[in-house]
Amino acid sequence: MSDSESGEPESQTAGTTGVVLDYLPHGSAEDDRPQYEKSPLAYVLTVDEFKLQELVLETDPDVQIGDRLDLDRGGDGPIKRRRDIEYDDLPSGARSEIDYVVEEIVTGNEDRFVDFYNEAQPITLRLHQLNLLPGIGKKLRNNLLDERDRRPFQSFSDLESRVSGLHNPKEVLVERILEELREDDLKYRTFVREDEQN
Repeated sequence: MSDSESGEPESQTAGTTGVVLDYLPHGSAEDDRPQYEKSPLAYVLTVDEFKLQELVLETDPDVQIGDRLDLDRGGDGPIKRRRDIEYDDLPSGARSEIDYVVEEIVTGNEDRFVDFYNEAQPITLRLHQLNLLPGIGKKLRNNLLDERDRRPFQSFSDLESRVSGLHNPKEVLVERILEELREDDLKYRTFVREDEQN
């Protein structure tokens, strides 16, 4: 059930992978139905698009917090239904796990996120994707662009050593992703994908 034992980065696995933020074996406390009518629930964050989803599961699934689930798996999987949700819809247990899960995803997919620094583009004449990251102003952005023009960045440590003033580039990305997850009125989103109807 879990892809974490495969040793491969999540970005190379087939289908949509979600990391379990919280598991409610007895369903939601807000559900007034009798216990025997309630299904277990899990709350996940997708690895590729950072979407939050609520999963309705089969009875007695083998699911734990931190597991990676194949969300596209057919009828033999534990998932009966899934739906996109907002950050405010998460139970408190999921909210307490989300920081760790986002950091784990960024750490486990370093090439993907270093490529963001290598490939970030202007959004408007005055605003660049790099400026959306916490603590990156015009001067630091220009230093980043100058360094990547010399040669692409290879790792987070390469970024930190070559760009003066950029401390912990991984943590900067984690902060931005969490901001995009928590704030529903941001004008620009880089990492968290929204459905067209939202």
